[in-house]
Amino acid sequence: MLHLRDLGLLHLDAMTVTGQTVGENLDWWQASERRARFRQCLREQDGVDPNDVILPPEKAKAKGLTSTVCFPTGNIAPEGSVIKATAIDPSVVGEDGVYRHTGRVRVFVSEAQAIKAIKREEIEQGDIMVLIGGGPSGTGMEETYQLTSALKHISWGKTVSLITDARFSGVSTGACFGHVSPEALAGGPIGKLRDNDIIEIAVDRLTLTGSVNFIGTADNPLTPEEGARELARRQTHPDLHAHDFLPDDTRLWAALQSVSGGTWKGCIYDTDKIIEVINAG
Repeated sequence: MLHLRDLGLLHLDAMTVTGQTVGENLDWWQASERRARFRQCLREQDGVDPNDVILPPEKAKAKGLTSTVCFPTGNIAPEGSVIKATAIDPSVVGEDGVYRHTGRVRVFVSEAQAIKAIKREEIEQGDIMVLIGGGPSGTGMEETYQLTSALKHISWGKTVSLITDARFSGVSTGACFGHVSPEALAGGPIGKLRDNDIIEIAVDRLTLTGSVNFIGTADNPLTPEEGARELARRQTHPDLHAHDFLPDDTRLWAALQSVSGGTWKGCIYDTDKIIEVINAG
């Protein structure tokens, strides 16, 4: 938190449950006897310099530690997505540090369906798996580690990319793009993809920039701009649906966050917008 403060990334005037602001709490912690005591214990009992545990950006770069998270956008994810760029297998990354993948789409409406396809050897090397209906409105934003784990245990699994409106656990590896927004059940373009569509992916692991775009089909190639227009014309996938047993409280949360801005903006409720929608009927 102190490093984040020094980088100017915190709203220091935000009030906390202590009755003090974030800035006041951090000032107290920085000068506290408790912090000094624990730092001393770390030095004396473990021989560890506290300043080598959580590093400032400059020191981290000097030690070869780099950022890892990238937020690609594109006509499939106009509001964003996220990928742990450094978890992509280095053998499929170009010498320039860019992961590039253009491949055919296989669409699935549940994780179980996708895993079944892997077990039946229906997924081919170089495919791009697209899992839809896993966002807040579909499954309550389920974690899809099992799918990435299944791919990891296939010899050529590193050549398969995964794109979903669901989320991943911290141990997921590979070219897996999660939190795609808008989610499929909110009318997002990801929900309009079909089997055998072509997707073009690029992720620069050095600059942490990237794109995920639908570029037509093998018989009808499109530019990303043309692809966006084509997706806008399409209907949502006919098999897309919310989970049959999605709890009411999860459905309510999904609706509130959707009104407040969706996957990337709805974590803080827009109360005025919610009231406006309710009053409008």
